[in-house]
Amino acid sequence: MLSVRCKCCGVELVAHPTKTKACGCHNTTTVVGDKITAVDLSQVLLLNSNNIKKKKQILSDIDLKYQEERRKRKVRKIDFEER
Repeated sequence: MLSVRCKCCGVELVAHPTKTKACGCHNTTTVVGDKITAVDLSQVLLLNSNNIKKKKQILSDIDLKYQEERRKRKVRKIDFEER
């Protein structure tokens, strides 16, 4: 769950997946899901963020090796004689 604090007004906002949460000051700090917007982002303090996206490999090491070898192959052009 993402939570931020606006340094201008001191309001702490906790993110919701679909609802928009905003503070009422002139900085207009807004949190929706994993997105944070504000007039001045230097006035926003990130308190808690556990939305760490890990890069997941779809292909195994053997598949990657095969694709690299395949990429190095040359295309053979065959010339046909026209009469």
